[in-house]
Amino acid sequence: MELSDKTIIVTGAGSGIGAALCHRFHREGPQGIVVADLNETAAEKVAHDVGGMPYPLDVTDETAVLEMVAATRSEFGPIDLFCLNAGIATSGSVDVPTDAWQRTWEVNVMSHVYGVRAVLPEMLDRGTGYLLHTASAAGLLTNIGAAPYTVTKHAVVALAEWLSITYGSAGVTVSCLSPQFVRTDMLDQLTKVSSEFSDFAHEISITVDDLADKVVAGIAAGRFHILPHPEVASYMVSKARDPERWLDAMRSLQHSLGADPID
Repeated sequence: MELSDKTIIVTGAGSGIGAALCHRFHREGPQGIVVADLNETAAEKVAHDVGGMPYPLDVTDETAVLEMVAATRSEFGPIDLFCLNAGIATSGSVDVPTDAWQRTWEVNVMSHVYGVRAVLPEMLDRGTGYLLHTASAAGLLTNIGAAPYTVTKHAVVALAEWLSITYGSAGVTVSCLSPQFVRTDMLDQLTKVSSEFSDFAHEISITVDDLADKVVAGIAAGRFHILPHPEVASYMVSKARDPERWLDAMRSLQHSLGADPID
């Protein structure tokens, strides 16, 4: 998909990856960008910068998502690209409180379901449309010290795969964005298990602007997996080829980074 003259929605767009996507998409000359975020002030700032429409949105409220999609159609016309980007980082093990697990599930997974429900019928009627799901390399591999985040990001990848298989022949293109570490406020939350892990993550992290460039290239090519860290593809191959060896390697990495919970 080329983004010129297209109508685009980005959730979680007030900061981090979402804000960077809005700024990068703006350079492509879209018809309109809806900057949706729970933080209304942040959404207004990004929208001002990109000439978009700010929209205060709780992505876990399906009625609110439907209303946002309706407002977008009214302002700009049919939605061409929906970036399901909102997410939260919840670290910890299985003993994280149940309400935190549920909140992570609602934001990281069900918000994608609600968004797809809102735009899929029209995309199928038109025979065209694009869904970009922000997952994570944690959804393809794992994130040490962050069980709720890892589990929900695996679910996002699974949803994106299912949608691509089910509706790809009907004109709906699906991409799954799965970076490793990106220099956002979320980075410290995902690596707070140890200072060594934090240092490791910052060393291999990329900027949101680098990520946004790779997203635009991935959308132009219609690629399912958009991997801003290309080495993730080789890790996926290693995991599939020999899962036991990969698990052992991850345990060793966890230990070397001072993140082993039984130490």
